[in-house]
Amino acid sequence: VEVNVYDFASLGVGKAIPYGIYDVNRNKGMVNVGTSYDTSEFAVESIRQWWIMFGKDRYPDAGGLLICADGGGSNGSRRRGWKFYLQELSDQIGIPITVCHYPPGTSKWNKIEHCMFSFISMNWRGQPLVSYETVIKLIGGTTTNKGLSVAARIDEREYEKGIKFSDDDMAQPQLQPHSLHPKWNYSILSRDSGVRGRG
Repeated sequence: VEVNVYDFASLGVGKAIPYGIYDVNRNKGMVNVGTSYDTSEFAVESIRQWWIMFGKDRYPDAGGLLICADGGGSNGSRRRGWKFYLQELSDQIGIPITVCHYPPGTSKWNKIEHCMFSFISMNWRGQPLVSYETVIKLIGGTTTNKGLSVAARIDEREYEKGIKFSDDDMAQPQLQPHSLHPKWNYSILSRDSGVRGRG
């Protein structure tokens, strides 16, 4: 297969947006590969899919979900949509979600980079990513001697860019900032805590 030395989005026939979830306790990962835009809704949908596919069965008695995330991008600490959609997820699965963002400039400490994405990069090194099927196959074929395995799925939903969230929208989330760096550390409580694990 002939390929270009550089990656020009304008020359591509599609785009693949990987959003990864890494389960530190089990050394298992999942990558939701989007085909439209890297939005907060896409980020939360990726977490929802992980919960449906793996989380609820691995952790049936979970009293909460802890997410350690970068401080920018689609799951950024200042993104209103991120918190809005996390509230919807918390309501759906019936447990609180605690988010701890890495401070600016410290993304390199994020375990997902060292423990999952670095191995995905090694697995597809030198392989032309010519189709979504190829991308999913290469991500899903990532393993290590220490037991890492990665599931991959394609997400062909069209996510809308530029959705604005009003102050009224943001009054809805049951957000509890933590005392230490509250802009980076907070919990979102389920508004329907009587329902568990519906996801």
